[in-house]
Amino acid sequence: MKVIFLALVSGLLFLNTNCNRKTSETQMKLTGTLTSQGITSYQYGTHTLKTSNEFYALKSENLDLDQFVGRKVTILGSKIEGYPVDGGPEYISVQQVKE
Repeated sequence: MKVIFLALVSGLLFLNTNCNRKTSETQMKLTGTLTSQGITSYQYGTHTLKTSNEFYALKSENLDLDQFVGRKVTILGSKIEGYPVDGGPEYISVQQVKE
C-alpha cells in the first residue's frame, strides 16, 4: 500500500512540474509605464509594460503589480517560453519592480 501511495504521489509531482511553463534563464531589465491589462485577444498576463517602442504582457507570482499601475517603473524579469501567441506581446514573469 505504501509503495502504491508513493508511486502515485511521485507521478503527480512529476506531471505537475512538467506542465508548468518555464521561464528563460536570461534576466531582462525593462523600463516603461505599467498598466493594468483589460480584455485582450491574446489572453495572457495581468498587466502590461509600455516602453518607448514595445509593450510586454506581465505576470508576477510574488508581487502586487497593481500598486505600480500608471507609474514609470523598471522591471526585472524573465521571458516565459512559448510566447508570444495569437499576435500578442512577449510574456514576462516579473521578479522585481523599481520606481
